[in-house]
Amino acid sequence: MQNADLIITNVGQLVTCSSGGKPKRGAAMLDVGIIGDGGVAIADGKFIGVGTSAQILSDFQSDEVVDAEGRVICPGFVDPHTHIVYSGDRLNEFELKIKGAAYLEILASGGGIISTVKNTREAAVESLVEQSLVRLDKMLACGTTTCEIKTGYGLDTATELKMLEVIAELDRLHPINIVPTFLAAHAVPPEFKEVPDKYVDLICDTMLSAAWKWFVSSDFQGRTPFFCDVFCENGAFSLDQSRRVLETAKSLGFEIKAHVDQFTNLGGARLAIEMGATSIDHLDVISNEEIGLLAKSDTFGMVIPTENFNTGKTQYANARKLVDSGCAVALSTDYNPGSAPCPSQPMAMAISCRYQKLLPAEALNAATINAAYAIGLGDMVGSIEIGKRADLAIFETHDYRQISYEFGGDLVAAVYCGGVAV
Repeated sequence: MQNADLIITNVGQLVTCSSGGKPKRGAAMLDVGIIGDGGVAIADGKFIGVGTSAQILSDFQSDEVVDAEGRVICPGFVDPHTHIVYSGDRLNEFELKIKGAAYLEILASGGGIISTVKNTREAAVESLVEQSLVRLDKMLACGTTTCEIKTGYGLDTATELKMLEVIAELDRLHPINIVPTFLAAHAVPPEFKEVPDKYVDLICDTMLSAAWKWFVSSDFQGRTPFFCDVFCENGAFSLDQSRRVLETAKSLGFEIKAHVDQFTNLGGARLAIEMGATSIDHLDVISNEEIGLLAKSDTFGMVIPTENFNTGKTQYANARKLVDSGCAVALSTDYNPGSAPCPSQPMAMAISCRYQKLLPAEALNAATINAAYAIGLGDMVGSIEIGKRADLAIFETHDYRQISYEFGGDLVAAVYCGGVAV
């Protein structure tokens, strides 16, 4: 009999989201890998046994055995697109949006991202760490155990590097596993408003190489990918500017992502797919032709219904069509101060089921195993499988579908990161 650090038994539904070492597409999205009366054994922070309670108790022994009392256990959620390092808030813009102001209109008037940039530039590292830890705690309470965090509220070399320092400190201090993304191409800063190409010059000639130098000397090196992202949109970066940023980043060693088709289809989806992007995110106005390209590629289509919900939109990314077309689909909160102030993947799942017509199984796979692959960690997290990091959440329900069905409450009873109750 093998020794374990922790055994959990009597799991009504052990929802593994196991995928056989690859992301889920099409019909596979309907399979969440349920084991009835399940159990797990954990040692050294990883799953060493997954099966029925009887199998686990027969094969493993431990001084710590937890009775799940028939509740549901799922993999810890993976949130693959967040902007949680920032200072200040945008509560005034919340009211403007209710009155009918459009996102791009607010951005053009110096609000939106630019408003947060001003506050973030002025904030000390310690203050940004303190504020961001609170946001990570909220995510953890909702069952998230891995997340991606972007820069992009600095828009100058010093502040973007400061944000990377904050992300590294958050990874050191918090149990949530973090993947960093460099998003200097988030918006054109005020000082370059009349000469945006010069800001692109700064990104490509200075900022990207400085960020890559930081990554190579960081604790992330060899443990997670380092992504470069770009916001390809009217009022942000053109298709040609986006291509230049992504090509430069890729030449340095970055993995690449892109915000595309949130408001306007500029061709960013095709560009990013052809460049081998890990994911393209938002996709509200992606074309049928580009959906076909996405389905044939290894790029993930990431849908973000929280942004649409928060801004009162009636048009959402057509996640139903993406899944039915064979695309690899992931789901995210986009947690940020303006367009999606939401820390909860269960809430994102609930919205995706109602407005994007995903079934609960599809939403769960999109928020776990596919989300993990969408940030390059599919072999480490996102499912309950032997050898993976022992991240899981216990829910106060006997049917996993209630996670998407019930909204506005809190079904999370406990969260484990690396086999430790947090």
